Amino acid sequence: MNILEKIVARKQEEVAVAKKLKSISDLEKEPLFSRVTVSLSAALKAATSPQIISEFKRKSPSKGVINGDVFPEIVTADYVKEGAAALSVLTDIDFFGGSFEDFSKAREANPGIPMLRKDFMVDEYQLYEAKSIGADIILLIAACLSPEQVRTLSQKAHELGMEVLLEVHNAEELHESLCESVDIVGVNNRNLKTFETSIETSIELSEQIPDSFVKISESGLKDAETIQRLYKHGYKGFLIGETFMKTANPGAALGDLQNDLSQFNNSNPLVL
Repeated sequence: MNILEKIVARKQEEVAVAKKLKSISDLEKEPLFSRVTVSLSAALKAATSPQIISEFKRKSPSKGVINGDVFPEIVTADYVKEGAAALSVLTDIDFFGGSFEDFSKAREANPGIPMLRKDFMVDEYQLYEAKSIGADIILLIAACLSPEQVRTLSQKAHELGMEVLLEVHNAEELHESLCESVDIVGVNNRNLKTFETSIETSIELSEQIPDSFVKISESGLKDAETIQRLYKHGYKGFLIGETFMKTANPGAALGDLQNDLSQFNNSNPLVL
C-alpha cells in the first residue's frame, strides 16, 4: 500500500466516524453553511498577471514537520496583506497536521477571500463539511478517485455553491477525469510515486487542458522565473505552500516573491 492509498483508507475511516458524530442536517445548520461563496475561477480569469494561492501547511508525508510554530490566523492574514489571490488550508490531521480549527481561524481572519479546503475528498459528506466551515473551493484528486466519483462529487459541490479544483498528475488522469462540473484544473508537478517535482509536467499538460478551464500549477514553484514561464503557458494561478511555510515568516516570503515577480515581469516581458 503506497502513501496515497494509506491516506485514502484513513480518510474513509475518519468520514465513517464523523457521520456518527454529526449528521448532514447538523452541518447544514452551521452558521457558515449559508455563507455566499467567493469565486476563485472568476478572479483568476480576470487576472492579467500570475496569481498566488498561498497555502497554510504544517507538515507533509514526504517532508515531515515543515513549520510547527505558526498560527493560521496570523499566517493567512499576512498572505492576504501581501496579495494572495486565495488561501489553501489543510484540514487533514494525521498526514498533514491540519484541522478544521486551522481552517476556521483562517476563515474568520479573512472573510472575503476565496478559500480552498485542502484535503482528500472521498465522500459526499465531506462536501457538506467543507461548506459548513466556510470553504469556497474543494479539491478533487484524480489519483484517488474514479472518473465517476469526480463527476458526482463535483456536481454536488456545485449544488452546494462551491467551486471545484481537479488535481491531476499526468495526461491519463486529465483525460479520464475532466468533466464540465470542474472549474479549475490544477497540475501537480510532484510525482506521487517518487515525490520528485518537475515543472515540465505542467508544461507538457498545458496544451491538453481546454481553454474553458482555468489552469493552475502546484508543487515545486520556488522562484519568479519559473512562475513567469508557466504563466506564458496559460497558467493563471500558482499554489505554493512549502516554499513559504518553511520560512520563519511565510507572509514575508510571499511578499518577496511578489516583488520578484513584478521586477521579473518588468525586465523580461517576452521571456518564455
